[in-house]
Amino acid sequence: MKYKISPLPVRDGISPNHIWLPAGDWSSMLAFLVQRFPEIETSRWLDRMAKKEVVDEQGVVIDSQTPFRAGARLYYYRELEAECIIPFEEKIIYQDEHIVVADKPHFLPVAPSGRFLKETLLARLKRKLGIDHLVPMHRIDRETAGLVIFSTNVVTRNAYHALFREHRIVKTYQALAKFDDSRQFPFTYRSRIVEAEEFYRRQEGVGTPNAETLIDLLGIREDMALYKLMPVTGKTHQLRVHMAALGMPILNDPYYPQLTSWKGDDFTRPLQLLAREIEFTDPVTSERRYFVSDRAL
Repeated sequence: MKYKISPLPVRDGISPNHIWLPAGDWSSMLAFLVQRFPEIETSRWLDRMAKKEVVDEQGVVIDSQTPFRAGARLYYYRELEAECIIPFEEKIIYQDEHIVVADKPHFLPVAPSGRFLKETLLARLKRKLGIDHLVPMHRIDRETAGLVIFSTNVVTRNAYHALFREHRIVKTYQALAKFDDSRQFPFTYRSRIVEAEEFYRRQEGVGTPNAETLIDLLGIREDMALYKLMPVTGKTHQLRVHMAALGMPILNDPYYPQLTSWKGDDFTRPLQLLAREIEFTDPVTSERRYFVSDRAL
């Protein structure tokens, strides 16, 4: 598999964004960018162009007069006016020539998105390790803490991606939630998870189940319980949706079962969900790999 190399370098742990240009009759590259990204002022594009930070796939610098060219690929650095600092540190628990396994704190996103750019696990690890081509093999929610695997080798990357595509990796989570003494543990819960009205939430829908979770009880803490959750499938927010649907919403979940009004992150109330264990047979070495988070709920 070939990987496209960006003509712009990684900067402070941040890789440049890129966009393919569609067919159209824009008078210039600038005109297209202004229409495509209405939230970005023209002056900001002009500033980026003046700093030679907008280029095409050949590395040719784009300026305000560059004619529009359908099919071209533009590269540029995304910028944020201000970014919230996440006051918790990640930990690297394993590294070899193929992968890095990191232990992510609550509130830290895995990769740049929305209002987070530099304050992400990916950007932090790129800066810390000096590996510009680092890529996450999977993701966990920003609110969730725990293990995330990254590829450090473009040659073997697809082999590790296949572990997730083909469900050949075992992930075990822990969660603190309401104790339900009416249930017999362990049990398997299946449902159909679909998009909710809010693009960032999910809900259960009617139809053939597409999400499956094994749920077991690890212990009781007063009126709460510590659960072991093993997702068989990997739907967005699957564990959070399933636990809420069962009447056992995960402690401090701002999305489920009800969406709470957002007033900024409350760092004293992290979501009590931890990606604690990952186990798989290494596709390169054939060794059995087993990693455990140092964190606890």
